Amino acid sequence: MSFKTLFLDRDGIINERIIDGYVTNLNQFIFRPDFLNSLSLLARLFDKVFVVSNQQGIGKGIMTTKFVDLLHQNMCQELKKRAFFIEKVYYCPHLATDHCECRKPKIGLARQAKVDFPEIDFSQSLMIGDSESDILFGKNCDMKTALISDTLSHSTLLLPDYHFNSIFELAKKFAIKKFRS
Repeated sequence: MSFKTLFLDRDGIINERIIDGYVTNLNQFIFRPDFLNSLSLLARLFDKVFVVSNQQGIGKGIMTTKFVDLLHQNMCQELKKRAFFIEKVYYCPHLATDHCECRKPKIGLARQAKVDFPEIDFSQSLMIGDSESDILFGKNCDMKTALISDTLSHSTLLLPDYHFNSIFELAKKFAIKKFRS
């Protein structure tokens, strides 16, 4: 299947996840090698790329929106140097207990992306994440979903459309399919 738009989770997909913690300074933001290795393929596969991320560390007072905006600006600039362009980063700063509309798996971040970029067609979009909330978010938006994980331990009710051990593995497989057809 060919997709036009890619939605990416951040922590655990783009950068190394800090288990039971948060990226609180720029030096802690480390790109995942498999993500960096997949950039040229992903850039050829998708017309537009967006990041959607829950960042409840803001709501907990561990970091500020100013810091997260700076981190995302640095991330996007670094990726741009590698010819990979993120249209926009959307994130939810709220606590899980706030029950807001923008925290994944709710679809507020996708709705905002659609307002900003009306040409987005969720039926021609792929959501890549490493958690059940990412997969549910994609399904709630009628996107195809890809779980990046070395195990498939998530609820059988929320099976992703695709499952890969790494984003590089996904990019290779999709590139082969696209460029053979």
